[in-house]
Amino acid sequence: MLISKSKALNLSELWGYRPDHSNPCLHVKKYPENKRERFLNADEIERLLTILKREEKEGFYPWALHAIRLLLYTGCRLSEILTLTWEEVDLDNQCLRLLDSKTGKKIIYLSSTAIELLQAIPKIPENLHVICGGKEGAHLVNIHKAWGRIRKKAHLEDVRLHDLRHTFASVAVSQGLSLPVIGALLGHKHTQTTARYAHLMHQPLFEASEKIAQQIGRKTR
Repeated sequence: MLISKSKALNLSELWGYRPDHSNPCLHVKKYPENKRERFLNADEIERLLTILKREEKEGFYPWALHAIRLLLYTGCRLSEILTLTWEEVDLDNQCLRLLDSKTGKKIIYLSSTAIELLQAIPKIPENLHVICGGKEGAHLVNIHKAWGRIRKKAHLEDVRLHDLRHTFASVAVSQGLSLPVIGALLGHKHTQTTARYAHLMHQPLFEASEKIAQQIGRKTR
């Protein structure tokens, strides 16, 4: 609410309706932001993939399933997947070249699984989009209803679509990837955005320390 009001007042100044530097919101102390963090663990990921496969066999809306799988395997934002065009898909170089993401142009590097998913998606004549919608030539606009059905069947009622992006990042951390690498995979422009995942790096370090101790123990027996 504060951000919206501040933006409106700034525009009023820009358009000459208010004196310059008269925005009172600039002096209002912001409440600390408690960002919600939810990551799927290995069992939850397996449940989700099982339900997606089952829904596919039952003929459930395929475009929504394509989108959800791509979200999980690319770490992209929902808007980036729904508006993705075939022109932005560069399979020869194993990447997506997004032209208009939230942070501007960026490259998303694709795993072999993500490439297989894209190759399995049919191209619809007269439609440039990867995830096609109901209207001719348009992309799918909303998959929240489909996601509601899928997450309920997978017993993931508290999981949002954006949490699939967080899950991608958490798996990257668990594999020992550095924050700069994870930031590059997610397309973060600022390191502080990726820093929210820093606390997840502790567990792999604990596990590594334990493995070292066990190995040392074997040598001293």
